[in-house]
Amino acid sequence: MKATSGHFIFPEDFQYSDLTESFPEILKMFLEETSQMPDDDDVLQMFIFINQQALQKNEKPEGYNRKGRMRMVFPLGSKQFYLKSNIAGSEVVRLSEKVSKLLTKGGVKHTLQWNALGSDAK
Repeated sequence: MKATSGHFIFPEDFQYSDLTESFPEILKMFLEETSQMPDDDDVLQMFIFINQQALQKNEKPEGYNRKGRMRMVFPLGSKQFYLKSNIAGSEVVRLSEKVSKLLTKGGVKHTLQWNALGSDAK
């Protein structure tokens, strides 16, 4: 299967603070698997800290939306986040499935959808 995006859709009762425990592991895995891990550990810790601060306040985090081969985006207006690549491939599917397992392990209820950009995935 090939996809350009993998969407993690949360239920209505979802709170962003539900991601507090799982997010550091998800972000590290995402950066490692996409070869976007910062060279300086202080930069990684800053990314984690900024996102964790938002999550602890039950706010939508920044994610990782920088120029690179893949992004982790928390869009406005819906309880979801997604991994996006500019090229359809199996890497999005593989990474999305890994993130889904980490969310499940952390007790975060979600559904996984493919290529849902511009749809009503809420």
